[in-house]
Amino acid sequence: MAEGNVTDEKRMVDEAYQHLIDTYLHSRHRKHTQIIDKAFNFARQAHQGVRRLSGEPYIMHPIAVAQIACEEIGLGSTSICCALLHDVVEDTDYTVEDIRNIFGDKIAQIVDGLTKISGGIFGDQASVQAESFKKLLLTMSEDIRVILIKISDRLHNMRTLGCQLPNKQYKIAGETLYIYAPLANRLGLNRVKEELENLSFRYEHPEEYRQIKDRLASMEDDLHGIFEEFIAPIREKLDQAGIRYIIKERIKSPYSIWNKMQNKHVSFEEIFDILAVRIIFTPQEGSSNEQEVAECFQIYALATSIYKTHPERLRDWLNHPKANGYQALQSTLMGKNGRWIEVQIRSQRMDEIAEHGFAAHWKYKEGSKTTQDSENELDKWLATIKEILDDPQPNAIDFLDAIKLNLYASEIFVVTPKGEFRTMPTGCTALDFAFSIHTFVGTHCMGVKVNHKLVPLSQELQSGDQVEVLTSRDLMVQPEWLNFVTTGKARTKIVAILRKKDRELQKKGEDALLHFLEQNEVEMNSINVDKLCILHNIITREQLYTAIGKEEVILGAQDLTVLREDTQGKRRWGRYLRFFTRKMNEEQTPAAKEEVTAKRETAPALPAPDSKDAKKARKQPLLLNEETIGRYVMCPQCHPIPGDEVLGYQESEDRIVIHKRSCDVANRLKASYGNRIWAANWETHKKLLFQATIQIDGIDRIGMLHDITGVLSEQLNVNIPRLLIETHDGIFKGEIQMEVHDAEDVQAICKKLKKIKGVDSARRIS
Repeated sequence: MAEGNVTDEKRMVDEAYQHLIDTYLHSRHRKHTQIIDKAFNFARQAHQGVRRLSGEPYIMHPIAVAQIACEEIGLGSTSICCALLHDVVEDTDYTVEDIRNIFGDKIAQIVDGLTKISGGIFGDQASVQAESFKKLLLTMSEDIRVILIKISDRLHNMRTLGCQLPNKQYKIAGETLYIYAPLANRLGLNRVKEELENLSFRYEHPEEYRQIKDRLASMEDDLHGIFEEFIAPIREKLDQAGIRYIIKERIKSPYSIWNKMQNKHVSFEEIFDILAVRIIFTPQEGSSNEQEVAECFQIYALATSIYKTHPERLRDWLNHPKANGYQALQSTLMGKNGRWIEVQIRSQRMDEIAEHGFAAHWKYKEGSKTTQDSENELDKWLATIKEILDDPQPNAIDFLDAIKLNLYASEIFVVTPKGEFRTMPTGCTALDFAFSIHTFVGTHCMGVKVNHKLVPLSQELQSGDQVEVLTSRDLMVQPEWLNFVTTGKARTKIVAILRKKDRELQKKGEDALLHFLEQNEVEMNSINVDKLCILHNIITREQLYTAIGKEEVILGAQDLTVLREDTQGKRRWGRYLRFFTRKMNEEQTPAAKEEVTAKRETAPALPAPDSKDAKKARKQPLLLNEETIGRYVMCPQCHPIPGDEVLGYQESEDRIVIHKRSCDVANRLKASYGNRIWAANWETHKKLLFQATIQIDGIDRIGMLHDITGVLSEQLNVNIPRLLIETHDGIFKGEIQMEVHDAEDVQAICKKLKKIKGVDSARRIS
């Protein structure tokens, strides 16, 4: 490298590090720069000569992570050192023991928690992603700074994701959206959460991201005008009252808009809360938390003297803060232009905690009851995470799902019979509440009273409900409980108990089978057990043992006949076993069970999913065209068609499943088996037909069905394999399954259907 380039790079690194030190010196932390200098020089030497994909020196990444941890999350010298060192053990020859000898136990413990691992936790089907995440959580439960630094690391990786190949972008963005953004939200890091969501959205759905950004940019002047008009009389009232304040406009993020469009099935034009107003006031010197709350209500009273309130949209997060410490008074007011606008009222302290989460609590720690309550909530959450980690999980996806259920964003307050308030996730059931009290209470729950009335265990709780749990030692966990519990703690405990019962039944069944075979002088081996599985139409040996243990399968003469077949019978059973193994593999994966085409059979074998050859092959996207489409399986959950943004997931050497990038199944796979993700692009040229389903509804009338089928079959020449229309009280709802070439066809069909008199909406659902 030319000497000038070396000098320029050294200057770039020195300037970035100096900016980090300047930021730290302007923070509220004690000024321990000596240990930071030591960590920087050590990391710089360890990463010497290594570059990122962008071409810049690798040390720029640890510096950037430390900058985020210090400036955007508010962490101190220990965290800055760990951020600078976080990749040393993973990417160089230095060990955790080396870090411990040089920097001490605490920094070594945090760096160890930030270092990825492989092997062990989930057995042969290990997911390196999930195992590393589990290790991260284990260390986090001892020191919360581990996850805060990891979130800083993830944020910088997302900011520089453009240098990665598409399959890596989908893997990292999917994992971020599935795990890290909810984690940031749970820890109160609102700004970080929003940026992680938007960056993930940008890389997974670039076209939708661009469209929404363009729409927001075109509305910017109008929205600002609405904001200024709305706040003018509020400013006047606040000034008259002598309140010190600032008012900010908050525009809904592109990801939040898109997510609402998907969940509510509405268009961009139907999103009415794009604009919100935030009033942040400076309380009087020495004001207590109670006085700040009173001032929030004073400002609310001034605002509502000008504008009418929405009767169902007042949210008091002042007296009962969210589990992540968020405090504010939120209301929705009707502006002069007939537009509902959300108003958030909070103090400077509340605003800093809302943006920076638990890290900001440390600034206000002394004498703050709210801070103590929030720390207690954090401790409770960490305790729940520990419980999940203590229970062995059968596979990576089950583990991640259990954690995911504990990262809820929306919360309600439930009251115990003694008047204690408990924070629960929105949508939780009475049984979830029982498990939140204690595992014993949930396990032996026989009934629940909500507001003094006996209700089913599946009853969804509402904010303010008073809940009393009735228990009985004679009652134990029921498998059907898994159908309606929503919290990670409840699901994890139920699964663990059921698994233990299954193991006991399996042992009982295996012993019974062994005794039966010994009595009849038949050898206990895998071939004979597989014969019995096929005879009783059972997939796995474990399921056979359980069925025998439950006495659902009674061993007898028919079993002996199958087991004692002659050589010709053995050959026949061999063919059956090969067929059965293939059938079992198909049933164990979420893939379409269509007949494999000739093109797929003649296609060259794929490399093993986790091999070096596969890693090299995945650098090129899959092309889905007329020649290659038969090699792949379409996900039956999301039904991708040409025009959808898609990716591939390699299940085995001969099986790649194509998913929409927004598919729930794909999101879980990206977060747990991201190294098996392929980028994929369509090139079908409207020569192939795919099935799609449209949901349509509107006001019923005579001739409506005739008009709908007329548009589809006569005007658009669309084949309709299935049509279901139902009417109730003059309103009709229908599902139309049709054959189309691509998503563009579906959009055109929906547009045409909406023009029919009485049709209110038409949208694709699969």
